[in-house]
Order: sequence, then structure tokens, then C-alpha cells
Amino acid sequence: MDMEVTAWMSLHHAMNAEQDRRPFSRATLRRIAAFARPHRQQLAKFLLLSVFTAALAVATPVLAGRVVNAIVDGAEPRVVVVISVLIAVIALLEAALGIVSRWLSASIGEGLILDLRTTVFDHVQRMPVAFFTRTRTGALVSRLNNDVIGAQRAFSDTLSGVVSNVVALALTLAVMLSLSWQITLLALLLLPVFVLPARRMGSRLAGLQREA
Repeated sequence: MDMEVTAWMSLHHAMNAEQDRRPFSRATLRRIAAFARPHRQQLAKFLLLSVFTAALAVATPVLAGRVVNAIVDGAEPRVVVVISVLIAVIALLEAALGIVSRWLSASIGEGLILDLRTTVFDHVQRMPVAFFTRTRTGALVSRLNNDVIGAQRAFSDTLSGVVSNVVALALTLAVMLSLSWQITLLALLLLPVFVLPARRMGSRLAGLQREA
């Protein structure tokens, strides 16, 4: 039993190590994009939801600031109540959009996995016998599992994160500049002090994880 567990762990480690050595090139991205074309309508809806959710996430702290200002300025209680209700509505809308976004993400991801695995499996079935004698079983399993899941995550997770983060960053900068361009400029000047050490530490942790 211990020998079987050790063998499976060695196979898993070899598969992951080989996957880490394979670069994710632009040609690979174009091939994955070809598989995403049948799902372009769902992708468009998914990205639109990501943009709208990012906008709502930026609107919440702005409205919270309005509530604080209204209380400090001694505004009518009705104003505070209206803004507070609006914040609650935005929170509910964010939750609902999050559910729809996750459903679309799962639908797109599973569709991509099905298409990719079917294509890879059909291609492997047409390979000559010599291919199987010189190709390790772990490499084939990695193609059908790790590589396919990595391609799916490139669209369902990475693409959504990039779009939503870019939109949130642009809207946040716009709001900060409208409030005080001096403080915004100071914050941007101090940003490398926090970003550079975090990136250096992240690269070290990634290296340690690959070695482990």
C-alpha cells in the first residue's frame, strides 16, 4: 500500500513539474481562444457582469462616505436613510450578480473542459503506436487534466479578475482624483514602497512552492 501511494505521489510530482516547465505562449492563448468562440455570447455576458460588479463595489464606499458627511453636516434623517437603503440594495444586487456570474463561469468553464478534452482525446487516438512507447503516461494524463483545467481557468478566473480589477482601479482613481488630486498623487508615489516588496516576496514563495 505504501509503495502504491509513493508511486502515485511521484507521478503527481512529475506531472506538476513538467507542467511548470511548459511556457504559456501567445500561440497557446490563440488556440484556447479558438475553443472559446462557441461560448462568446456567454463570455460577453460574464465580462459585462464582472464590469458591473466592479462598478458596484466602487460605489459602495462612495455612498458610505456620503452617509458620514450627511451625519456630520447635520442633514435630514431622510437623506441618511435613503442612502443607507441604497447601500443595502447595492449589496443585495452584488450578491445576486455574484451568483449569476459564478453560474456563467461554471457553464463556460465546463464547456471549455469538455471541448478541450474531447479534442485532445481524439488527437491522441489518432497517434501511432510509437508515440505511446516514447511518451510517458503521466504526460498524457497531464495533458488531459492539468493543461485543460489551466486553460479553463485562464478564461473563467483570470480573464474575469483582470477585467474587474482594471475597471475597479480606473473607477477608484477617478473617484480619488475627484475628491483630492493631491492625496491621490501622494498615494500613487507611495505605491511602489508596498508593491515592490510584495512582488519580491511573492516570487520567493512561488519558488519555494515549486521546490516543495
